[in-house]
Amino acid sequence: MKRIHYYIVCAFSAICGLSSCTDFLEIKPQNEIILEQFWNEKADVDAVIAGCYTGLQAEGVIKRMMVWGEFRSDNIGPGTNITSDGSLEKVLKENIDAKNTYTNWGGFYTVINRCNTVIKYAPGVAADDPAYTESELQANIAEMVALRSLCYFYLIRAFRDVPFSREAYIDDSQKMDLPATKFDDVLDSLIYDLEGVQNQAIKRYPETKELYQTGRITQDAIHALLCELYLWKKDYEKCVRYADLVIESKKAIAEENRQKRSSSFSKEDTDERFNGFPLVSNSTSNSFFGDAYTTLFGRDRGNVDEINQEIIFQLVFDDNPGDNGMLANGAVNSFYGNSNAAIGLVAPSDYIFSDIQKTSDRKVFADRNKKRDSRMYYNCHLEDQAIYKYTTTTIDIDASQTGEQFSGYGTTPRITYDSRYSQNQNGSNWIIYRLTDIMLLKAEALTQMVREGDDQETNEFNKSVLDRAFTLVNAVNKRAVCENQLVDTLLRNEYVSKSDMETLVLQERQRELMFEGKRWFDLVRLSQRTGNTSTLKAAALAKATIGQGLIGNHLTKMDAIYWPYNLDEMKVNLNLVQNPAFGSGENDSYEKTTKK
Repeated sequence: MKRIHYYIVCAFSAICGLSSCTDFLEIKPQNEIILEQFWNEKADVDAVIAGCYTGLQAEGVIKRMMVWGEFRSDNIGPGTNITSDGSLEKVLKENIDAKNTYTNWGGFYTVINRCNTVIKYAPGVAADDPAYTESELQANIAEMVALRSLCYFYLIRAFRDVPFSREAYIDDSQKMDLPATKFDDVLDSLIYDLEGVQNQAIKRYPETKELYQTGRITQDAIHALLCELYLWKKDYEKCVRYADLVIESKKAIAEENRQKRSSSFSKEDTDERFNGFPLVSNSTSNSFFGDAYTTLFGRDRGNVDEINQEIIFQLVFDDNPGDNGMLANGAVNSFYGNSNAAIGLVAPSDYIFSDIQKTSDRKVFADRNKKRDSRMYYNCHLEDQAIYKYTTTTIDIDASQTGEQFSGYGTTPRITYDSRYSQNQNGSNWIIYRLTDIMLLKAEALTQMVREGDDQETNEFNKSVLDRAFTLVNAVNKRAVCENQLVDTLLRNEYVSKSDMETLVLQERQRELMFEGKRWFDLVRLSQRTGNTSTLKAAALAKATIGQGLIGNHLTKMDAIYWPYNLDEMKVNLNLVQNPAFGSGENDSYEKTTKK
């Protein structure tokens, strides 16, 4: 008999927001399930779907989302006990070889295969189980296609060319040592697949399933993924189209929230303060600025309406895993720190921390904003020099020192940090997409739509797209300003050219999405678009304290901005050809390969 191996656990109750698995599945963990005895009813499909989400929640997978997407960038430096993780230490030094632990991609392919298995077997279950409707089947397939596409998207951004298959591997007789498929071909396949299923996806889950709306794939999540895929494909009009679908959906949710519940912000307030975008608000008074961090990254999950207005898709964790079998966020606990270890294995780079401390000539946080950009405090703890985003349950900002009014520029705000998550009890959800991310992706696409020429029609078009891009960036930026009165710290007349606006969008993405696993991927996308690594290399060198010459020479190569294939993977899959920037992959470091 054919046998299939699943690791099905009740951790999906974190998605359900329940203390047990009865709302979604009730099945004991199993290592080996006989196919003929398994795919018989809807509950079997639900069980494997749960396993797909559980696979993404695995600590090793989240760690790679963080390392691949962020840790080679200028945002991240070494933290406490970094020498205990030799592979991570080498990543931070841009000294990566094919033996590095973080080149292992197995967790992502495990999820991909589970998704493929649901897509293969779920139609047969629907044919046999009357309780499993056609609409539920199509929604589940859309969900699995989206999770599979998300996994492949992480892989191609990290490794460029990767083995690609839509086939479910269920026994040892199947050929699995596939050659790598080119980046562009995988990208096109992901877009094709998602375009085909987007209309079958769940639009919204009922209010009784509060965390499903952001904790499971919805149509908004698919549109967000398509928005970014099209940006990487350089199809900017379609990127904008899918961004608009997400934005309009979130505006509709915000309007429904206003009508059914009293809100601290009226529609007029939102239109003025956030340029009409339904961002999570910050309560303001003469001395207090807060709420947004706690709603998005902290423990305040009671404000579900506002969470649904901004977060599109996240992996859900719990800070009390012992009582209910739900998962805590072990990756953030280890990498970013906890109440027992103020600084984790990594910390803000010296480049980022020194930028925050400056009073002029800042490269990341705008000089005009002085010390009023709340993200300076949300991202980092100024005394501990630690990463506080995702590790702290609540952050409040008090800007009323010496009786000065909140709108003053003269003093530095005082920060009130609530308790950090305890060791092994980090309950922060890992956000894959939120509205500000999509707004800034749209701004980037609009900037790339600027046309060459100097005639009146071209100039008017270019001004229009740059105006629209600035409006998006400005809304994100204004939400972060610690001011009771509305303050535009960005001025449109300072960003006139396409180049100026490109720089602004990249800077705002760094400020807004710092430590969320985005920065290195943004730099890779820019390198792909321009055909050179100059900006990426400058970012990597900004934080480097040793080996600048070697790092600079290495990252001049386009191949080097991606990762090498893991050496063990190369041994079992002889059809893989190693990334040429890393030689044979058997060297101890890039230093040897750069001398060849």
